[in-house]
Amino acid sequence: MTEVSTTQKTALVFGGARGIGAAAVKRLAADGFAVAFTYVSRPDKANELASEIEAAGGKALAIQADSAHADAIRSAVGSAVSKFGKLDTVVVNAGIFKMASVEEVSVEDLDLMLNINVRAVFLSVQAAVAQMKDGGHVITIGSNVAIRTAGPGASVYQFTKAAVAAMVKGLAKDLAPRKITVNNVQPGPTNTDINAGAIEMLSDMSPMKRVADPKEIAGLISYLASDESSYMTGASLTIDGGFAL
Repeated sequence: MTEVSTTQKTALVFGGARGIGAAAVKRLAADGFAVAFTYVSRPDKANELASEIEAAGGKALAIQADSAHADAIRSAVGSAVSKFGKLDTVVVNAGIFKMASVEEVSVEDLDLMLNINVRAVFLSVQAAVAQMKDGGHVITIGSNVAIRTAGPGASVYQFTKAAVAAMVKGLAKDLAPRKITVNNVQPGPTNTDINAGAIEMLSDMSPMKRVADPKEIAGLISYLASDESSYMTGASLTIDGGFAL
């Protein structure tokens, strides 16, 4: 049965089952959004997150969808809208990181990172805004590597995140007539699965001598999903504890 509220805001988080995505799902739910989110694997973890939100009185929907496939992206948007109504906010967090020097990057890995980190971001926004209310918010999750060279082996990841930072500027112009804002969050090292085993090293490299908690990134996402940010669009906001200084 469709559960559509005329007052409750609705958000969709692509890549929302773990790390920054899960923190965003929890924060948006706490902010009063009905939140749908996608996951690729581990349905147990995704359903656990949805149950946690519902146990706290919120509304959540876990959707299995691989952002590598355009049909899956469109289907996820359809499922979210069917359940909760037209979107107020979309967060595009799905991404992939593979490290290799330029001599070692395979065509398959190059295509995979371009597909997930760039193509899928555009397709996710495209599908979401077709079902978004005017005055809504589009939030992409990039990386501080767009403005800071992380080190050897990260060239492909770096240019995919720089592409997202450029993309939001054009999207912001396209969607400005509908009063839809488009902004990009660029986290630095964060305590997530992708950095497991490197937290101590990354903390030593940081001016603040620590990495981010996913909740801190979610706090910025919360602001960008609120009416308080309605005059900000086309911006890339770096939140990295000074890594890029």
